[in-house]
Amino acid sequence: MKKSLLIGVASLLSLAAVAQPNKGISKDMLDQIKKTYNANDPSTRAITNALTHVDAKKLAENNAFEGKIDHLFKYKVDVSGITDQKSSGRCWMFTSLNLFRPKAIKQLNVSEFEFSQSYLYFYDLLEKSNLFLENVIATATSPMDDRRVEWYFKSPVDDGGTWAGFINLVDKYGLVPKSVMPETNTSSNTSAMGSILKSRLREDGLTLRDMVAKKAKPSAIEAQKATMLGEVYRILALNLGEPPTTFDWRYKKKDGAISDLQTYTPISFYHAVLPDVKVGDYVMMMNDPTRPYYKLYEIENYRNAQDGINWCYINLPVEDLKQIALESIKGNEAVYGGVDVGKFLNSADGVSALENYDYEALYGIKFGMDKKQRIMTGESGSSHGMAIVAVDVDKNEKPTKWQFENSWGASSGHNGYLTFTDSWFSEYMFRMVTLKKFIKPEILKVLDQKPVVLPPWDPMF
Repeated sequence: MKKSLLIGVASLLSLAAVAQPNKGISKDMLDQIKKTYNANDPSTRAITNALTHVDAKKLAENNAFEGKIDHLFKYKVDVSGITDQKSSGRCWMFTSLNLFRPKAIKQLNVSEFEFSQSYLYFYDLLEKSNLFLENVIATATSPMDDRRVEWYFKSPVDDGGTWAGFINLVDKYGLVPKSVMPETNTSSNTSAMGSILKSRLREDGLTLRDMVAKKAKPSAIEAQKATMLGEVYRILALNLGEPPTTFDWRYKKKDGAISDLQTYTPISFYHAVLPDVKVGDYVMMMNDPTRPYYKLYEIENYRNAQDGINWCYINLPVEDLKQIALESIKGNEAVYGGVDVGKFLNSADGVSALENYDYEALYGIKFGMDKKQRIMTGESGSSHGMAIVAVDVDKNEKPTKWQFENSWGASSGHNGYLTFTDSWFSEYMFRMVTLKKFIKPEILKVLDQKPVVLPPWDPMF
């Protein structure tokens, strides 16, 4: 096989003599390309036979690495079971709520508890719908091929979000128990309703643009927007149920005692079960090697509510993120993490490690992009949010591996958890959120900077 590869490399070098600028693949070039592949080489035939019958990922599994990573950790925060977002893109919402679920369990003195994700999801989509319509009005005099207009109409609403969106929702709408507003078929399978909402909102957007073009009064435009949001509310209520404004609730404590029945609003419940939580005490961070570190960045219009905050973060070297995460876990505080979850993930074992798969050996081709290059080309970026709940260290207290609490159900990964190596952290961890008290003062000073504003279509977002 090595001999055939050397022949292939030599043939590739000769392509320069055949290639012509701004031309397609000529017959001579095709002949040269074909010479780089020796179909009669025994190793090549064996790999071809395998790849035409077996998935490449399976064939690339590194047998020598199997079983090398255990799921034991020196430091682990309090956890309380696995949630399941099912067929939805609400990982950021599940992760945010999972950070606070153990606190609520302790405050209530119960064995188990879960917040209603459906409740927040309802208001997330309602607020995103209003934000889209406001964006349409603000850009109504711009042509449809303006980049911002195109961006808004491309996806008026979606399931995705960040910690900033969670803050916007919780501060405004509070929280309720899952039993008060449980999951529905739609909240667990969001694509159909999402498609309907996008279609409705795009049509509404065109109507508002037409009203602006015809010089309609601002009061008339606002009234029309309110009517449109009424239709959005109806779609959401029919699919998810109508969110409660007040509710009566009681619960069973660990000792078997039943609490008194109490009447709550979502805001009063939020403060009752999480009395010590102040979402403003949490800081959003990023490891983005395409930009200078120790700078504050803000994503333009990257929020879920017109009156909410944009996503704003401190860009840090990955080693800083690791140290902050380590201190947070030691302090029994889970960390919100955003990662490129599919890269080198062995889902059956629940392990993410660079050594899991060896595609270079399988194909005889070198893959050499670093993290910065992967971001710049769109090869990698944050695709999933999970709570970092554990870390293992060597004798010098240097992290060797970490663990996520995922939201794909208890049958996924290792009983619902994913273990990832420290080297995988370096390459595929992007976003992080934790309390200010675990961050060095000199890093916190970055929050005093005027943020560098980035466009919403930036490769990282």
